[in-house]
Amino acid sequence: MLTSHKYYPIFLLLVLQHGSFDRLNYDEALMSSEPGSSIGAAIAASLTVPSGAVRDVSFSLSWDCPEIRFPSGRTYHRRYTSFYGVHGDAAARIALDAILEHAHWESQIEAWQKPTLEDKRLPEWYPISLFNELYYLNAGGTIWTDGSPPVQSIANIGGTKFSLDRPGSESEKTIGVANQMDTSVRILERMKTTLEQIYTPVTSNSAFGTCLLENGEENIGQFLYLEGIEYHMYNTYDVHFYSSFALLMLFPKLELSIQRDFAMAVMMHDPSRMKIMSDGTCVSRKALGAVPHDIGLNDPWFEVNAYNFYNTDRWKDLNSKYVLQVYRDMVATGDKNFGRAVWPSVYIAMAYMEQFDKNSDGMIENEGYPDQTYDAWTVNGVSTYCGGLYVAALQAASSMAREVGDIASADYFWLKFQKAKTVYGNLWNGCYFNYDNSGSRSSSSIQADQLAGQWYARASGLAPIADEDKVRSALETVYHFNVLKVKGGMRGAVNGMQPDGNVDLSAMQSREIWVGVTYSVAAAMIQEDMIEMAFQTAVGVHETNWSEKGLGYSFQTPEGWNTEGEYRSLCYMRPLAIWAMQWALSKPKLSPQGMKLEVDKNSINSRQHPGFEKVAHLLKLPKEEASKSFLQLFHEFLCRRFSL
Repeated sequence: MLTSHKYYPIFLLLVLQHGSFDRLNYDEALMSSEPGSSIGAAIAASLTVPSGAVRDVSFSLSWDCPEIRFPSGRTYHRRYTSFYGVHGDAAARIALDAILEHAHWESQIEAWQKPTLEDKRLPEWYPISLFNELYYLNAGGTIWTDGSPPVQSIANIGGTKFSLDRPGSESEKTIGVANQMDTSVRILERMKTTLEQIYTPVTSNSAFGTCLLENGEENIGQFLYLEGIEYHMYNTYDVHFYSSFALLMLFPKLELSIQRDFAMAVMMHDPSRMKIMSDGTCVSRKALGAVPHDIGLNDPWFEVNAYNFYNTDRWKDLNSKYVLQVYRDMVATGDKNFGRAVWPSVYIAMAYMEQFDKNSDGMIENEGYPDQTYDAWTVNGVSTYCGGLYVAALQAASSMAREVGDIASADYFWLKFQKAKTVYGNLWNGCYFNYDNSGSRSSSSIQADQLAGQWYARASGLAPIADEDKVRSALETVYHFNVLKVKGGMRGAVNGMQPDGNVDLSAMQSREIWVGVTYSVAAAMIQEDMIEMAFQTAVGVHETNWSEKGLGYSFQTPEGWNTEGEYRSLCYMRPLAIWAMQWALSKPKLSPQGMKLEVDKNSINSRQHPGFEKVAHLLKLPKEEASKSFLQLFHEFLCRRFSL
């Protein structure tokens, strides 16, 4: 067992002389090395191996590095220090535990994998990809803290920040969501208190989700992993949307921890300026109500949005993805405390999206640039990807509101869901949903990911966002065009395909095959009982990535490759989406028992609509203007709310 000392190569001389360490005089032989000198170390074990027998010898190498320091200077304790202490002297204890427990750990892993490995209904290749893709949870720049505030902190960065992470008044702390005071009033009260103090903020200004834990709830720490080894951003949210199924199924408490962090980030406003690479403009780092693209890099949780190619405050997929993920996680874990804690951020995230409904038809519109996860593929107007996500998010918001007791919001969001669903249906062309309705070069493209909203709705136990026959037709079209027309169906699903059978070459990403998207399309097929088609869609990824005849990407799975086999971004987060297939195959039990499918418009609290619209209006205003006008607006709203 190695200790913290360093030794001269005298070890080797003694082994050569005596054949073992048995005659080693530790008092004479163990000498600390001088600074800057070359050092060496050795370990050995002796045993007798009878003829024809097998013996195992176990060695354990460990080190104790209790702190992680980010470029900002903020320092945190790693998660394992909760069990081994923070003093950096636990290497020997860690090594001993590994020696004593490793056999038990291995047996637990084998027991966990065995049902999948022995399931004859699954193709032989599937468990190989399923389990091996988990390499990324370890190799993806992973950091797991103990959930405590920084050991070493720094001053706030970039000017005045504020957050709505705390209740706006003492009375609010005792008001339940199900009480007569609805969510809009609670949020407006919170905004009033915060904006009055905009120049002297007293809030935490961080995305520390541990603040949302109630008394008695376990703080299991905070988790970070990179988007990829070439894209250095932690917990990239539009991509986590795909990969999160792995965490939800295997480490659900870590998944909830990540979502609490983003719930806090939604309520954060950071006006510090950042330069956008695509056009050279300067924008605020993070707007109140917007879901950040990532949780940061140089100063995670305190300085979000390391991504700066576009202004992601105006992306059309992030807020919908947030609402869908937290709803799925709530019903998957049955954790109502989590649901209640993040509900205000869900409400404000949906209110933020109102500004993107340009023509008040109930549906958001994309704005003529790549304002979503396909950030090199332009989209304009109503789109099948962002539009479908939004429709599903409205339904999720309605169901979540009902689960936490906010019935007025539940009915209101359900009506908005029905309205948006109708507009989304206009993208149907008889075989699939058009890429968008702008009439552009890509408008009629067959997007592999066109049913992302439907996929998540079904994965979360929600109602379909489109008729069943249309869903099946769209998936069959993707299979016959995006999958089978590329290398005989042995490369995965290309992102964009023209209806004439040619790959959409309008953008770099339209001609790429994304591993994680292929897996998510296969998961959507499984949910529609198109099992054989699902495995035929996904097998091309396995053959390209993991098989001996493939392109040799094993344990460094890229974001994707093009039709010529040229890869982009090795070691990427999104391929963990294969666990979405496993989620669909396992048919998990979800906590809500069905939804209310019809709502009487006359039964909706008439005060809910103006409240939501008021929150949405304030989120559109520049924060200085919001601060100046808020008292008057808030007073007017309360007068109407309580008929004063």
